[in-house]
Amino acid sequence: MADGRAHIRVWAPIAREIAVVTESITPLQPEGDGYFSGTIAADVGQRYRLRIDDGQVLYPDPASRFQPDGPHGPSELVDPAAFEWSDSTWTGATLAGQVVYEMHVGTFTRAGTWIAAAQELTELARIGITMIEVMPVADFNGRFGWGYDGVNLFAPTRLYGRPDDFRTFVDTAHRLGIAVILDVVYNHLGSVGNYLGAFSSSYFTSRYENEWGQAINFDGPDAGPVREYFIANAGYWVDEFHLDGLRLDATQQIFDDSPDHVIAAIGRRAREAAGGRNVVVVAENEPQNTRLVRPLDEGGYGLDALWNDDFHHSAMVALTGRAEAYYTDTRGDPQELVSAAKYGYLFQGQPYHWQRKRRGTPSWGLAPSVFIHYLQNHDQVANSAEGLRGHLLTSPGRWRAMTALLLLAPATPMLFQGQEFSASSPFLYFADMGNELAEIIRRGRAEFLTQFPSVAEYARRGQLHDPADLATFARSVLDFSERESHAEAYKLHQDLVMLRKRTAAFRAARPGGLDGAVLSSRAFLLRFFTDDHLDDRLLIVNLGGDLLRASIAEPLLAPPSPTHDWTVCWSSENPAYGGGGTPPVWTGEYADHAVTNLSTSGGYLFAAESAVVLGPSARMGGSEAGLRRRSA
Repeated sequence: MADGRAHIRVWAPIAREIAVVTESITPLQPEGDGYFSGTIAADVGQRYRLRIDDGQVLYPDPASRFQPDGPHGPSELVDPAAFEWSDSTWTGATLAGQVVYEMHVGTFTRAGTWIAAAQELTELARIGITMIEVMPVADFNGRFGWGYDGVNLFAPTRLYGRPDDFRTFVDTAHRLGIAVILDVVYNHLGSVGNYLGAFSSSYFTSRYENEWGQAINFDGPDAGPVREYFIANAGYWVDEFHLDGLRLDATQQIFDDSPDHVIAAIGRRAREAAGGRNVVVVAENEPQNTRLVRPLDEGGYGLDALWNDDFHHSAMVALTGRAEAYYTDTRGDPQELVSAAKYGYLFQGQPYHWQRKRRGTPSWGLAPSVFIHYLQNHDQVANSAEGLRGHLLTSPGRWRAMTALLLLAPATPMLFQGQEFSASSPFLYFADMGNELAEIIRRGRAEFLTQFPSVAEYARRGQLHDPADLATFARSVLDFSERESHAEAYKLHQDLVMLRKRTAAFRAARPGGLDGAVLSSRAFLLRFFTDDHLDDRLLIVNLGGDLLRASIAEPLLAPPSPTHDWTVCWSSENPAYGGGGTPPVWTGEYADHAVTNLSTSGGYLFAAESAVVLGPSARMGGSEAGLRRRSA
């Protein structure tokens, strides 16, 4: 916008004419190929609607930058150039070294706004969070929701504030060294407030079956403008909001048989929009297709990272012992967890019984950081009767040990909001889509959860939390006072993040940079390599009872040199984390620095339900000549 004028352009091949309606009516001029454009006299903040032909119904702009009254109301003119950014030296984000934090803005703070969330960024930076993944914000119907039913793809929802409030959030994050990526939904649109069909019947297609409604037409007749609408949206968020990338929701439901798949085009546009900044584009892909992160010149789509449900499923079975519904193909045994640390996906083309088909593709050649691992995310917490957090589903010791695996393994770790202080608040499914759809959503959610035998009876009796109830939404809001009342959990996460950042062996996270071994039916080790092995680290995770062995025939457990032994550098049983203390890992007469209070015959002791990090130290009495100092 400039000089009190605004340019508007819309694709509406269904129309003979399009007019912009403010206090006056301004016809747009046809360009051909279904496009209309023109300039109107208007100031920032002017509200307007579009009229198709001489119809009585007025519509919001399909590319509206703000819907102050929601999807059914008028659009508002916004000047994207008016915001004064302070991040000119910010160079963007690359995947390596990130600690990701998934955030739902509406429940992150009691106010549920961008401004309130921005006030918490200093604390997130302090504890080591480097990237925030914001759940979808494209405007949607109702007073609350997860955001996956967005209908105004260019308009950040009015529920969290104005567009410049979002920019303030991003600008503040950059000032603190935190990148921000946005979860976007390009596989379907919400069913309430979706007016795209009024402008063209070509936005959607019946050629493909979509889990959540109409599939989007990326490869059929008139698909060109549809593709451009979504591709431009990807660039819009990066350009006008300085975002550091995108997370693409459920990419398996983005159907495209074109030579240039729209997912690859979306990734390219995001990078173009960033100019000289780096961006990270993440995909959720249920079939686990690694083609998404293969380079463009190798026939891939050129994205950066993939969510890894396999790790989550195996870890939760290990923690809880429960393997129902989509958890049935994992056992949670040590070898699965070692393999997830080494290879990312566990299913890379093998038969997958739950779906009665093969699942996954090979991960050969991919850096470990390509896989985003998590113990919690919005879906997995909510896919239960009560939306309980993981720490409430297992023992404290096992949860601390698995948290160590999450935050020290070479994959990119992701925490879900509140996980860092063991939030007592659940995260439930909530959606305010209006009275007409409330019962449909209620029944649909109950039907989805019947796949879990432990939840099925609750669902049948109607005892699940009502997604349309404001109280369901309110129960999911975080309570930051728990940073103090749950100080032990908070310190655990902070210390592990710092250990990851400050220890060379963990920080490297390079291909082939670790190996692992099974120690028992409930225990395993990972060895993180450094170039000369003198700074290697061992992470030993024992999810079972005390493991006492006189000797262990496993070379990965051997010290890095004849003049070194292993020393405990960190333990999940530190009383500062709520643990019961750490016994010596090696006991007995064979060590020069032996501690014999637990065993006079010598042996290894790995305490029950714990994790320890071991680092090399010069053997007592041994030569230290030529050995460089251990570096963190």
